Amino acid sequence: MAGKVFFSVSMSLDGFIAPESPEELMGRQWMELQRWVFPQRFFRENLKLGEGGEEGRDNDILRETFERTGASVMGKRMFDVGEQAWPEEAPFHTPVFVVTHEKRDPWERPGGTTFHFVNDGIEHALDLAREAAGDRDVRIAGGGATILEYVNAGLIDEFSIALSPVLFGSGIRLFEGVDAGRVALEQVRAESSPRVTHLTYAVRER
Repeated sequence: MAGKVFFSVSMSLDGFIAPESPEELMGRQWMELQRWVFPQRFFRENLKLGEGGEEGRDNDILRETFERTGASVMGKRMFDVGEQAWPEEAPFHTPVFVVTHEKRDPWERPGGTTFHFVNDGIEHALDLAREAAGDRDVRIAGGGATILEYVNAGLIDEFSIALSPVLFGSGIRLFEGVDAGRVALEQVRAESSPRVTHLTYAVRER
């Protein structure tokens, strides 16, 4: 049985998931947005940052998200930033399908991550990811434009937002340009922690 297609992102209270410029990624605002992630034991283990770290519901959610993911899909913009920022052992440990116009051979990294470059659209990338994931889920990793393409194409089953107590004022909005007339949401779960509120929704066609 095929798994779900989902995305999970951190979002500011005013609806932004990233700064406008890739050069501002890893800057102050983005670091504040992701502040809930960095102390968690699973995050530290996955990026080999050393022992220790916090345990609790935030840590469980990071681990559960990783464990359910059998393959990921991302856009070229996210890949370009990550290619410079990720450690040699990239943190996915699954196949990753990059939607791009660039023709490039697969890029295999230590630890089980192989990036595959798909030149013929989001649906073919998803088909390949589903096949690679088997009965596990496919995560649409980002960035915002790629997530929106999948939402508007009716290809997302579920998503989770970690709502952080941060204001951006400008940047990349998660739902800027969403085809709201075809998307209905059903709340699945809402959980709060000292740093963030986790919201999960199932996506239904109107």
